[in-house]
Amino acid sequence: MGSIDHGFDGHVNGGLNGADHTFEPKHPNPSLQVTADHKIKMVEAPVHEPGQGEALIHVKTTGICGSDIHFWKTGRIGTLVVEGDCILGHEAAGTVLKCGPGVTNLKPGDRVAVEPGVPCGTCYLCLEGRYNLCDDVQFAGVYPYAGTLQRYKVHPARWLHKIPDNVSFAEAALLEPLSVVLHGIERAGLSLGHPALVCGAGPIGLTALAAARASGAHPVVITDLEPKRLAFARSYVPGCLTYRADPSKSPEEQAREIRELFGAAEDPYFAPRTVLECTGVEGSVVTGCFAVRRGGTVMVIGVGRPVMNNLPFMHISLAEIDLKFINRYKDTWPAGISCLSGGIISLKELVSHEFPLEKAIEALTVCSDLSNGSIKVQIVDDVEQAYS
Repeated sequence: MGSIDHGFDGHVNGGLNGADHTFEPKHPNPSLQVTADHKIKMVEAPVHEPGQGEALIHVKTTGICGSDIHFWKTGRIGTLVVEGDCILGHEAAGTVLKCGPGVTNLKPGDRVAVEPGVPCGTCYLCLEGRYNLCDDVQFAGVYPYAGTLQRYKVHPARWLHKIPDNVSFAEAALLEPLSVVLHGIERAGLSLGHPALVCGAGPIGLTALAAARASGAHPVVITDLEPKRLAFARSYVPGCLTYRADPSKSPEEQAREIRELFGAAEDPYFAPRTVLECTGVEGSVVTGCFAVRRGGTVMVIGVGRPVMNNLPFMHISLAEIDLKFINRYKDTWPAGISCLSGGIISLKELVSHEFPLEKAIEALTVCSDLSNGSIKVQIVDDVEQAYS
């Protein structure tokens, strides 16, 4: 299972634009691929010359996302279906090796973070600035577009963001999940000094916890099923309050107990104005709807089932609760880089496991089993590489 297959399908292993001119690299290019029949394998992938407006990068760090596990285990996320071999990975940072024609914002040796979604740039949504909703987005690691779990990757220079020296590759790779949170917080409208509830203490939830505190929300409560993750949350963001979710209790009962932590049992004024729901689990979404203050906002950041049947429609309606959703992010990398470089938020504590690229299968396996205690698993590649 861990051996490298030297065959490849050029359709899925190429750059986002499907370039077919190969580049001779100094090192091999092992890649972690998922198959349509729910398997993962290490495959030697071709390295493409950067075309017009593109840059070839040496991927130094890629974080494993829950979506990578979903594509492996279930073969799909909603309408996104794995129909053939595809290189996984989209939380990435690396170094520019070579620039294609027309690239003026980058040069070889630049350290960059990868914004993985490449929109069409011409549809009405792109023209409105809502490029995250583009129907024709080419997203790294989503079939048929090759992801970043490989040593070398061609990517449009427009979607590569230079990072300062005080931001590590590990931190820069975390800009992708941070971007998800930043987009959610912007749409939710967190307010300084107002209470907030974060549902879920996974990587996104913990990032949301840190971002909510940095945004001035207080008090902040975070929920999860796993006591170890709640203990980590208390050490990661001192002063936060935690609630262990209990599926044996109804959402209404859990919401009442959560409200007590805010001091809202007797005065509902102090109930959370904003809920950042980071699990996508139906029961957690419903709990958030009952926990939020009347007139408040429940922002669903987590990815859940295609259909939810038990949302408390009349409660949401009569309480004028804004139930909102996000799709990835837009224009978040510059703000995220400023947060990390300026010390506004720290994410490096979330990295619990690191694996070399050659052990990517082991990394994905560890990440897929929550009993291993992983929070954020990253795959790193430290081989020396000359710039051209």
